[in-house]
Amino acid sequence: MPSRHQRLASLTKQLTSHVNAGHHRDALALFSRMLSAPDLPPLADPSFAHAFPLGLKSATALRVPRAAASFHALAAKCGLLSSPFLASALIASYGGGASPAPALARRLFDELPARNAVVWSAMITVHVRSGDLAAAARALFLMDVTPSASCFNIVIAAVAESGDHPAQAIELYRRMQSVGVAPSFITLLAIVPACTKMGALSSIKEVHGFAVRHGMSVRSHIGSSLIEAYGRCGFLAGAQRVFEQVEDRDVVVWSSLLSAYAFHGHAEVAMSLFRDMEVDGVRPDGIMFLSLLAACAHAGHADDALQYFDVLTKRYGVEACGDHYSCLVDVLGRAGRLHQAYELIQTMPVKVTAKAWGALLAACRKYGEVGLAEVAGRALFDIEPHNAGNFVSLANIYSGVGMHEEAEQVRREMEQRGVQRLPGSSWTIHSKSSGGSL
Repeated sequence: MPSRHQRLASLTKQLTSHVNAGHHRDALALFSRMLSAPDLPPLADPSFAHAFPLGLKSATALRVPRAAASFHALAAKCGLLSSPFLASALIASYGGGASPAPALARRLFDELPARNAVVWSAMITVHVRSGDLAAAARALFLMDVTPSASCFNIVIAAVAESGDHPAQAIELYRRMQSVGVAPSFITLLAIVPACTKMGALSSIKEVHGFAVRHGMSVRSHIGSSLIEAYGRCGFLAGAQRVFEQVEDRDVVVWSSLLSAYAFHGHAEVAMSLFRDMEVDGVRPDGIMFLSLLAACAHAGHADDALQYFDVLTKRYGVEACGDHYSCLVDVLGRAGRLHQAYELIQTMPVKVTAKAWGALLAACRKYGEVGLAEVAGRALFDIEPHNAGNFVSLANIYSGVGMHEEAEQVRREMEQRGVQRLPGSSWTIHSKSSGGSL
């Protein structure tokens, strides 16, 4: 006959299965029976601490009122709050859900008789979820136990994602190592975007060096991030070096390198990379598609762009979206093929966006095409009625070909619509009598 503890272990395993399968009503019913079952150990037995978080998870999923408070009270009564496993679950429950209560999570945290890195990690997560990144960062320095990589990762990722203080994320990365905590794969994934945001080449090299020393640079996720980071800084040799280190080059890795070369005007290299990728048997995706079209746009390769558009949509079945069509309009416009660009706008099977009309308007200004500029301008006035830049662009196109009255009409229309001219934008409307700018 199984012992009380064996019976509890068996029921806890059954409870886990219910929770993992999403059968929360069954899980909560089983947990309730366990609380009063005579053939189980008393509730104060430490083994019960593993069942409580499972019941709490189901109660939270079923939106049971005051679930965290009820489980907290019962756990305190049974003397189970010394279990880090249960304590961290209660803190997470207070800090999550539809009505987070970070103050209650903090009160519980302060009352705990013992706190390990898991409990600290739960409290730090509550601070992050409530948007208090400063409190989350302070908690790292107040820890009275050795922090885990997870504790640092939570804060580094949150700071990096906020985009407000990327330098702080890099400082935390260095602090992490100074206290003897080794950055993990997750750490590097979080810190590289912060380095990219700052354009800090030295920091990118620092992270890259760590990745190489610890065998992480061969992984595609880290590799693609580092390639993008080096590319944004214009260090294409570094991007190429990372690319060569990655073992399994998926489409994201190829796309990152192609984008880096395209961004810096190396269209021929970008197109060569696409051919190499095909030989390597990697199928392109929509992001690769955009990068390739952008490379063609900067180099003026309109025919190549049209050919790639056909290859990607027909051979590979990549579904073109509004951004792809807008980019193709830009390619044709830059090459001076304005009417072909306008025809594409009229026939594209997706909703025409401001990007497409804006690309055409910019091309019209470059080539002095008034007729299509009027069409594009009027379309933009409807799509973006408060964008002063569109009014200024059309007026300046008129002025550029000597149509000063029409330019003045655009200025008056802008005023009538109440559109505010952006600081720094300029009108080049000229008076016929004086020839001066207004």
